[in-house]
Amino acid sequence: MNLVRATRAELDKIFSTRLWWILALVMFVYVGSVAGILAGVFGSLDTSADPTAPVLDMSEIHLIIYSSASAIGYVFPVLLGALSATSEFRHQTLTPTFLANPRRGQVLGAKLIAMAVVGALYGVIALISSIGPGALILSLVGQDARLDDGNTWILVVRVILAMALWAAIGVALGTLVPNQVAVLVIVLAFTQFLEPILRSVSFIWEWTAQVGQFLPGSASDALVGWSVFTSLGMMTTETVALEWWQGGLVLAAIAAVAAILGYVTTWKKDVT
Repeated sequence: MNLVRATRAELDKIFSTRLWWILALVMFVYVGSVAGILAGVFGSLDTSADPTAPVLDMSEIHLIIYSSASAIGYVFPVLLGALSATSEFRHQTLTPTFLANPRRGQVLGAKLIAMAVVGALYGVIALISSIGPGALILSLVGQDARLDDGNTWILVVRVILAMALWAAIGVALGTLVPNQVAVLVIVLAFTQFLEPILRSVSFIWEWTAQVGQFLPGSASDALVGWSVFTSLGMMTTETVALEWWQGGLVLAAIAAVAAILGYVTTWKKDVT
């Protein structure tokens, strides 16, 4: 079995279950709700009349709102990727898979590629959810949605790439930590609690900001180029961020290292 056929088989596994579209639906509602609220709040801000209002570049307000597709939606492809890997161990479906294709490295590579494709699809869905209500509400409050802005379409491409990389990270984590409950706790605890705290603390001093830029969420925001979390003017030091391509490399490196460790520690072992 070659890599193309193996990837197709992995895609069939993903789309044969209901999990992928259930998570996509939840993400669509969640991202759309947040984008709509941000558009209503930030689009109505009059920073000249209210000196206490957050310092925002109003020429990029549309990009900040649209970037919520990845800024808050990234956790969904991570979860799907992790579940796609851990379910193989939980239900022991790896056994027939390895009997059909004994090249375990190829199977893992195919799963990473397949999930990256699904992650890109999640990126498209999240963008529809953020740009749709975001652009509509911006127009209603008198702001330019700027759908013809070149930066908007640069953001679209980068969000899709970021979501693909996040999905691959999810697969790698699920391979490294095959216990489904454990990996879900790790993903949710890190993305929803630990990393936001670390990112907030990293803004206090310049040396911590230098370290904090390599956190996965910071790297993802750097790749996309815009994020509500880095655009509120709440940092006490000058913003430190990677270039967009450096952010992409950091995410790719995280996925690669976790996948290699998972392959060595769990993927090569007996699954029965």
